[in-house]
Amino acid sequence: MSIKNIIFSVLLLFIPISLAAHFLEWGDLIVFITAALAILPLAAWMGTATEEIAVVVGPGIGGFLNATFGNATELIIALVALNAGLIDVVKASITGSIISNLLLVMGLSMLLGGIRYKEQTFESVVARVNASSMNLAVIAILLPTAMNYTSIGISETTVQNLSLAVAVVLILVYGLTLLFSMKTHAYLYEVGVAEIEAQEEVTHTKPNIWLWSGVLLVCTLLVAFESELLVGSLEVATSKLGLSSLFTGVILVPIIGNAAEHATAVTVAMKNKMDLSMSVAVGSSMQIALFVAPVLVIAGWVIGQPMDLDFNPFELVAVAVSVLIANSISSDGKSNWLEGTLLLAAYTVLGFAFYFHPVT
Repeated sequence: MSIKNIIFSVLLLFIPISLAAHFLEWGDLIVFITAALAILPLAAWMGTATEEIAVVVGPGIGGFLNATFGNATELIIALVALNAGLIDVVKASITGSIISNLLLVMGLSMLLGGIRYKEQTFESVVARVNASSMNLAVIAILLPTAMNYTSIGISETTVQNLSLAVAVVLILVYGLTLLFSMKTHAYLYEVGVAEIEAQEEVTHTKPNIWLWSGVLLVCTLLVAFESELLVGSLEVATSKLGLSSLFTGVILVPIIGNAAEHATAVTVAMKNKMDLSMSVAVGSSMQIALFVAPVLVIAGWVIGQPMDLDFNPFELVAVAVSVLIANSISSDGKSNWLEGTLLLAAYTVLGFAFYFHPVT
């Protein structure tokens, strides 16, 4: 058993501990910390279950499942927060997920992979397509914000209607990116298929789809419950820690929700599988921007919470900067440890900025 699996197995103990903290009223800070630690292994098991099911159903449907459930943990946490009316935390978590995947995950992957291998390569065509998709995402969240700040007396309904229209376009684009990656240009993404085929050759027997479907269902339900505990204790706990809701949403929540993916991306990069690592890091950012954010806008409209794409200008600047530096570094299809360090430095600077950003 790998060190990563041992750590995630130990963290499963925090599921009953978080329940005890909640029902025995040990305090919001203890509930927040234990719920956050409990979500980490559950997210890992959700990812493992999805991968095992993908082996059985084949690369086509499997790729769709991986794309759909890749950010399920972040989506569940965001939906719970949205239902609780914590709109600013939801928007901050969207911003933070994009930033952490592009800078933290990609940076760690390039740094640790680059220390072991002098130079690593990945498919440059895929990198350019991903860069264009992320540029579209920046434009999509820029326009509602720009319209709000350049128009006098604009109504909240107008901003929401624009956000809904943009959300529909982004979801359509996300669907087209799945068509591109799994059908018309699947040969560019053959690394992922090769990994699945290699796994089948090693095991010789296909996984039990009913068992892993059950694991996926149970983990999803537990993540939803732990998310309720996390969100319910978030405001009190973070105030005790001296953290703003902006910093919590941008830095803490994405790290909690993305921990399993972070570990996967770094692990495969250290095995010189940079194509797969980039697919996890950048693909996750694309899914957040093109699918999760629009779904949250539509969900907010359905449940009566005023969720839109009018972001805090400071968050918007952070996303734009992250996309810019990530695109410039990944466009040549090569990486080394220094480029990984630059991405991590950018994430650190943004982290300090969000920490010291005054509460408005």
